[in-house]
Amino acid sequence: MILRNVTKHVKEQNWFAVGLDFFIVFFGVFVGLQVSDWSDARNTDRQSALFTKRLMADLRMEAFNNQALVEYYEDVLIHAGKALLVLEGKTMRSDEALMISAYRASQDFGPPSHRTTYDELTSTGSFNLIRDQVLRETVMKHYNEGFKFDRNSRYREAFRMAVSVEVQNTIAENCGDRAFILGDYTTIVDILDYDCTTGLSPEVLAAATNGLRADETIVPLLRLQIINMQTMSDTRTRKSLNIQLGLKAVVGNKS
Repeated sequence: MILRNVTKHVKEQNWFAVGLDFFIVFFGVFVGLQVSDWSDARNTDRQSALFTKRLMADLRMEAFNNQALVEYYEDVLIHAGKALLVLEGKTMRSDEALMISAYRASQDFGPPSHRTTYDELTSTGSFNLIRDQVLRETVMKHYNEGFKFDRNSRYREAFRMAVSVEVQNTIAENCGDRAFILGDYTTIVDILDYDCTTGLSPEVLAAATNGLRADETIVPLLRLQIINMQTMSDTRTRKSLNIQLGLKAVVGNKS
């Protein structure tokens, strides 16, 4: 339609009409581009808000997981210390108390990582959608730090080999990890450090403790376990604090 009008006006040498036709064409193109840019900008804003919300949710769960790890391994460390004192002959405790602590000293905990959003953003080159600089720095530092505790510790292996399956299963059932509610910080306190009874007979407990005492590798490996857990605990505590501070800063930026 426009082309026919331009051709007609050129033949008639109506230059004003020709100029008006071109103005209409260019104005239409300009408006179309502006609308397209506006639409792209709105789409980018929506994506940015969505990924920021998802990343914040993941980071909150990471904060919870890290604090759960701090609480958990504090309990493990407490019982490792109790078991070591008994096995080194520095204190006296019942066979049942020793077995509970020795078992708990061998426990580990590995909650799943919540990093789906971060991996999606980095793998697609879309990390620039996260516009909050504090949030960007917090998640990059957290997910790239890469500290891992050796879940297959030598003490854990030695304990598992030294104690019968029956005894281990019974202790796990009656004195193992308590359940917690994801996201509820009150439920991760004393996951392992609580009063319990194994239900095992004195004869079975005596045989189990005698087996531990007879294994010359148990005490040295328990010492190593304690040192490793102390290092891990310090690192996890620092990571948990960094995430919480980052989250508070991000929320403050948006208020």
